[in-house]
Amino acid sequence: MRITAAQRAENENRIRAAMDRLLRDEIPPGGKCNVKTLAQEAGVDRTAFYGTRPYGHLRAEFEGRLQALQQAGETPDPREAQIARLKAENTKLKERLAKAEQANTDLADFREQALARLAAQHEEIVRLRETSAAGNRIARLPAPRTTDHAPRTTVIGTCS
Repeated sequence: MRITAAQRAENENRIRAAMDRLLRDEIPPGGKCNVKTLAQEAGVDRTAFYGTRPYGHLRAEFEGRLQALQQAGETPDPREAQIARLKAENTKLKERLAKAEQANTDLADFREQALARLAAQHEEIVRLRETSAAGNRIARLPAPRTTDHAPRTTVIGTCS
């Protein structure tokens, strides 16, 4: 069924109004900032936006304006902004996890080296004690005496 020029102009006005709403972040629940939602909001069949169909130029205009907003750092679709934010956060968390795993690996290696050193030192102490006990030529020094009183001091003075 053919539409009249007046109907086409009315449809284009509705499409442009819907386009402006979508690009101002006025996205309906369950919708996105895309051609499908644009067609639903304008009450026009989505296929009319593709190829040489009557509203193909409006689809190109919509996608151009959307791309310009995205290049300017604005995201008209809050879900798209949330997805981008979550992807960035996910990347940061993966980096933190990789660093934490590396730190755990480094600490496990350090622990293993420390235990090996302690075991080697313990074996050396045991060997030295056995050598000491076998030779019995080492004389032990007596423990130092402790005194409970303060040391005496003498004052030498001059006579006048």
